[in-house]
Amino acid sequence: MALIASSKVIPKKNTITVLDGVRGFACLLVIFYHVNLFSRVKHVWNLKDTGSIIAAVSVVGSCGVTLFFVLSGFLLFLPYAKSMIFQEPWPSMRTFYIRRICRIWPGYYFALFFLIIFAAPIYLQIDHWKQLALFFTFLMDSSRRTYQAINGPFWTLAVEWQYYMLLPFIALGIRWFVSRCEDKWKVTTLFTCLLAMVLWGLTTRAWGRSWEINPHQHLWVPSYVHYAIKFVIYGQSGKYLEDFAIGMMICTCYLLTQRRPEQKMSIFIKRYSWCIWLAGVIGFCFMTFWYDTPLYSVLVPYIGAHNWLYELSFSISFGLCILGVLFGPPVITWLWESAPLCKIGMLSYGLYIWHEPTLFWFMDNVFQYFSSWPAGIRYGLYWLCVFCLLIPFCYVLYRCIELPGVKLGAYYTRSKKAMQPVTDQATKETVTLQP
Repeated sequence: MALIASSKVIPKKNTITVLDGVRGFACLLVIFYHVNLFSRVKHVWNLKDTGSIIAAVSVVGSCGVTLFFVLSGFLLFLPYAKSMIFQEPWPSMRTFYIRRICRIWPGYYFALFFLIIFAAPIYLQIDHWKQLALFFTFLMDSSRRTYQAINGPFWTLAVEWQYYMLLPFIALGIRWFVSRCEDKWKVTTLFTCLLAMVLWGLTTRAWGRSWEINPHQHLWVPSYVHYAIKFVIYGQSGKYLEDFAIGMMICTCYLLTQRRPEQKMSIFIKRYSWCIWLAGVIGFCFMTFWYDTPLYSVLVPYIGAHNWLYELSFSISFGLCILGVLFGPPVITWLWESAPLCKIGMLSYGLYIWHEPTLFWFMDNVFQYFSSWPAGIRYGLYWLCVFCLLIPFCYVLYRCIELPGVKLGAYYTRSKKAMQPVTDQATKETVTLQP
């Protein structure tokens, strides 16, 4: 996810560093969701005993995954958009894949092996090897037996990895259309292609959801063909291309505003950045509380949880917030540039992978000794586990596993003619990168 896109193109402008804070916020949202979920399981609090506002806030953290997808679309499309709009050199496919592999594989496979050995040894049995193969190939989101198995967050890594594998080819397809247009139509054509990507994501989501709601529909193709198509384009909850596409659109707006400040769109974005940010916040708040409004009965078929417009609504809200933060005044950007939130963003890949297993371990082995304590203190114990156990553990993993992988990717993709030392603003580590 953007959390696993930390080895992305390292920004030369300080403005982009706010996205480290945004990534940290997305990670905290997901952890917040699971802390509330596990607290409810252990009867720390009861959803029925809380007001509708508190209940809505307690579960909204699940949309942090959507924010990760939007960030990934933004960050990874950046060099492709530069090439299409400003005729910069086309990014190397080899470099892209090597850096993705070196960033993602070490942390993921370490966690997978550890969790299989200590938490899910059943996957070592022969009759589970087919399912285990889906985890090794990042296809665990495509089967009911492996979806959210071993470790719940793994399914989103599958979605991210599949997007990474497709992105260079998606970008080549978009470039084919953009390169055949006059200069004045290039940007319009690029946005049109990204809009088509959004529509594809919505269409496949609506199609996949229709079969979940009514699995006994008439099949227009043989069943094995139908399930093969579903496996590839939908999986179990969709491929979230609409989220990635929104991030790619915001990326394009960001580049145009940076490189062509004289254009009307650039002037508008810079002048009204706080309004754009506020519109995103309002959209996020509406999506959080929409079912407690008079519009509930009208909207529930379209934006009910996991319905076909649910993801798009959140991703547009997050996209507007990101665009507003990138060009906003200090009153908006200070939080996202703050050192604690940026540090959480730096560790977000490990935090995302390990937060659920850590909370499960805490709930099964420690929490039971505090069952008679007041509810507020028991709830606070979960966050004590996050800040005193999970974060230090993930910092060690980052230094010992993730960062060496990033450096290895930089080493194997370095320029043969020239080398340029660049300081990673998130880690303050000097690594050798391709100029």
